[in-house]
Amino acid sequence: MSGAYDNRPVYPDEQSTIEKFEQCYEQYRSRIRSYISLKTNAAAADDLTQQVFLKAIENLHSFKENASFFTWIFKIAENTVKNEYRSLARKKEMPYDFTSYESQSVSLDFAKYVEIRIDIGSALNKLKELDQQIISLRFFLDCTLSEIANIVGMRESAVKNRLYRSLEKLRTELKEWGDIAVMSILDMISIVNKNEAAGSKDPFEKVHQDLFRTLKENVERIASKYKHRPSCKTIIEIYPDLPTFHQAVGEADAPNWFMGTYEGNRLKIVSPLNPGPEHTYESIIKSTLHLYTMWLIEDINATAPKWVRQGIGGYEAKQMTEEFIANTTADAVRRGEIPEFLEFNNDTWDFETMKGFQYSYLIVEFITESYGLDTLNQVIRNPHEFNGIFKRSESELREQWISYMKTKFNI
Repeated sequence: MSGAYDNRPVYPDEQSTIEKFEQCYEQYRSRIRSYISLKTNAAAADDLTQQVFLKAIENLHSFKENASFFTWIFKIAENTVKNEYRSLARKKEMPYDFTSYESQSVSLDFAKYVEIRIDIGSALNKLKELDQQIISLRFFLDCTLSEIANIVGMRESAVKNRLYRSLEKLRTELKEWGDIAVMSILDMISIVNKNEAAGSKDPFEKVHQDLFRTLKENVERIASKYKHRPSCKTIIEIYPDLPTFHQAVGEADAPNWFMGTYEGNRLKIVSPLNPGPEHTYESIIKSTLHLYTMWLIEDINATAPKWVRQGIGGYEAKQMTEEFIANTTADAVRRGEIPEFLEFNNDTWDFETMKGFQYSYLIVEFITESYGLDTLNQVIRNPHEFNGIFKRSESELREQWISYMKTKFNI
């Protein structure tokens, strides 16, 4: 894994031409930028990376040809970041956090259309700064042990021992995610391979197996059912508990039932091992499929109403039982207190209060059973064409849906 960039390293000297230096720039720029983005942020990383290479050009005379060019330029990058930090401190501006790894995660690529990503930022932050640096150099910047030894000023054997101990500490901090996270950093083990490992009773392995099984059994089926090949791979990010998840998605005061969401092609869920007071292990597993289906529907039609996305997601995942749906909606159906279709596009927490999840499910069930899957596919792609699809107005279709629910609930 490490050192792949240095198979044929370029070593400029005082007589190097600009063309020769450009080769160095192309070879090492991404690694230097990765380091700077760890220490600052994406916005500052591009500018500081340019500064690093400008300083390198100005100081080529100090480079010793028998040395590692990457190690030499990495030292320039370190000093550039430190100078930036000091400059911000003098201006009394908010300095960057040198040990901020909140965006770091490891990926488990296990299916054609789905990837699971585990956040390891909070665990890295609990390690000593030198341990953080060694891990980031080795696995996020792809440095060799020799390069790391030169950068941190230690013997290569000492770096190797420190790296091993750091990974053990990281495993402990990650708790239930530790084994797979460290293994994924080391070997990029896919969830398929992990699922095939026999004998372990570790609780995370069960999570791994259950997520894999649920998605493997359904991803292709759902894509085929709704006649759509996903436009890109979906990433599933798993957070250790509800507070961490809520903070990560910018909803620190969210209700406890809020355990998953998606942003673009990233699905974000809380760990099934820590589902919170209103969910269970199984409901989190099923909700992952719900979220994936919602994303797929939006991938088909970005303007699909919320009731279409939520309804199909719930219908495919089946995390709500028939009994639960009946117990929470039948009285309102009996009283005739049913929201209009348009009201189910509510993007506030009131969606749950108004039984939006249940009613959306019931609309999709009604369309599927009364008109068929082809009609539902038309609704996904043209959700406002009631007359063209159903030969009925929206209000007429709503009345037919209400009659369907009354029959279903024996009202």
